[in-house]
Amino acid sequence: MTGRIAFQGEPGAYSHQACHDARPEMEALPCRTFEDVIEAVRSGQAEQAMLPVENTTYGRVADIHRMLPESGLHIIDEAFVRVHISLMARHGVTLPQIDLVRAHLVLLPQCADFLAKHGIRGEAAADSAGAALDLAKSGSTNEAVLASDLAADIYGLDILARHIEDQDHNTTRFLIMAREPDYTRRGDHGMMTSFVFNVRNIPAALYKAMGGFATNSVNMTKLESYMVDGVFSATQFYADIEGHPDDANVQLALEELEYFTSQLDILGVYPADAKRH
Repeated sequence: MTGRIAFQGEPGAYSHQACHDARPEMEALPCRTFEDVIEAVRSGQAEQAMLPVENTTYGRVADIHRMLPESGLHIIDEAFVRVHISLMARHGVTLPQIDLVRAHLVLLPQCADFLAKHGIRGEAAADSAGAALDLAKSGSTNEAVLASDLAADIYGLDILARHIEDQDHNTTRFLIMAREPDYTRRGDHGMMTSFVFNVRNIPAALYKAMGGFATNSVNMTKLESYMVDGVFSATQFYADIEGHPDDANVQLALEELEYFTSQLDILGVYPADAKRH
């Protein structure tokens, strides 16, 4: 489809890379915060939102799960993006000249072996793509940035070393959201359903609520808990399951779940990404 897809960060951020990979036909719209991304879709500035929810190295993205139920948006797709990190500098600068590299705090330890080998000191930046923009504007010949290949293309920087991350499994999962839900069956790898729920205040409520998924052979791929309104006694759960709400076994599991919950909201039904398997 055409239109805009909103993401958080500067052009060249990994969320921008996700937009580029998963929705190449759409115009990517950079936003300052996750709240701005959601509002861009709610207001009609964009048709879809690209939101990171978890990373294989650093776990879940803070606050995203808390925002989803209140966003008014619906999950329509997921995308898994491999995080490749490249070292880039201004045109004409060579690797031996580099003694300082700037990047988002989470990227620096992922390239620790490479940086130590070349005697390069790391310095944290608020945003790796933003650091690339700052470097492009500067006249520095001893500084580099760790960022995506896309950032190098956007800001006219030379890649001195490509894909230098220490581990080869670092992947971020993104949810693609829209104003309207899409319950149609699509994709070649099965369907996923995401929802949030609050358990009733009865003994072993969570244990009993989960029982219906086991007895009906529904695979739950994620279960996260987090506080509601900063109250320790109020807990909300976020879950991903394999299957469509119209599947007989999923219907039975959700009916049993409802019996033990005070609130249950479906956040989206969407095709499983091929990289999930």
